[in-house]
Amino acid sequence: VQLQASGGGLVQAGGSLRLSCAASGSTFSSYAMGWFRQTPGKEREFVAAISWSGGTTHYADSVEGRFTISRDNAKNMMYLQMNSLKAEDTAVYYCAAPPQDYPWSPRLNEYVYWGQGTLVTVSS
Repeated sequence: VQLQASGGGLVQAGGSLRLSCAASGSTFSSYAMGWFRQTPGKEREFVAAISWSGGTTHYADSVEGRFTISRDNAKNMMYLQMNSLKAEDTAVYYCAAPPQDYPWSPRLNEYVYWGQGTLVTVSS
């Protein structure tokens, strides 16, 4: 599956942004999906994940209650709605998928398909 993230940009603290991830090349509904983020000098970290059907979601503690992950299997799309953004949310955000039919995971090394990343900058 090929993934392409978009929707990043510059936003003020307290604002909102929605990221999108477009998938192509395979049966999207058979992939769990996740969002990760990375800042310079730090390891890529888990943000959120969603099950194949979208019925189950999981979040890092740092974004719980502020971010919402969702997917539209009919459109081969995944989203990350980010509200109440903070300066520490500034990062390059990546969408990713583990192998087909694998369950969701917060572990970076279990994801094998990656989008190119989209930069989110939150000004304080």
